[in-house]
Amino acid sequence: MAVAPDESNQATMIHGTGNEDITLTEGTVTYDIRFLAAAPRSGELIRLIVNIEAQNDFYPGYPLIKRAIYYCSRMISSQYGTEFINAHYENIKKVYSIWICMNPPKNRKNSITRYHIMEENLVGCVKERKEDYDLMAAVMICLGKEDSAIDLLKLLHVLFSNETGSEDKCQILKEDFHIKMTQALESEVSLMCNLSKGVEEKGILKGRQEGIIAMVSVLKELQVADSVILNKIQEKFHLAEEAAKEVLIKSALP
Repeated sequence: MAVAPDESNQATMIHGTGNEDITLTEGTVTYDIRFLAAAPRSGELIRLIVNIEAQNDFYPGYPLIKRAIYYCSRMISSQYGTEFINAHYENIKKVYSIWICMNPPKNRKNSITRYHIMEENLVGCVKERKEDYDLMAAVMICLGKEDSAIDLLKLLHVLFSNETGSEDKCQILKEDFHIKMTQALESEVSLMCNLSKGVEEKGILKGRQEGIIAMVSVLKELQVADSVILNKIQEKFHLAEEAAKEVLIKSALP
């Protein structure tokens, strides 16, 4: 129960929501973070649906922006039955998919790019209400060096850095960004350190898995026995027998 002054009747501006979007025909999308937010506009509050993704690999084998737009589309279509029903399309909420890219190519470092829907008159001159068509935005935030002139990029670089410990990060946030550090905030910074390390480890693990599958594919084409392949996986990638067997089974799947 809330005990602080005004806490019990204070409106919450951000609400977490499920990280999985499941449909029978379109499969499952798992978001890193997804939440509902209320933003002030002309004295009233508008609800937004925001997805944030931390991305270590800028070239995962497809254009990353297409995935971001797909996520936006799924977040709009998934509102049926929750934000609106039947033909009440006027209740659709705007969605954002924000991607924080840790290792972008050189030409994209220290950049923030937004992709959104705009009105364009090809014949004639008409004007629709912007809020009726501006329903999705994909934002690519590409980090670079910590000496960026943009405060947001500097802040994110500090938070996602693998080379700076949580204590040093808290000190930088306090001195350089004048952020008052509380016990709760320090705990969240520590969590961010674990997240950035996790993203890096996830990328390493993905690369190793792809290497194993490629090696298995070549050996199978050469008609090498499964028992020999199993030994080679264990030796080269330092895996236990059960883990090596699991990889071997996965590589045989279509």
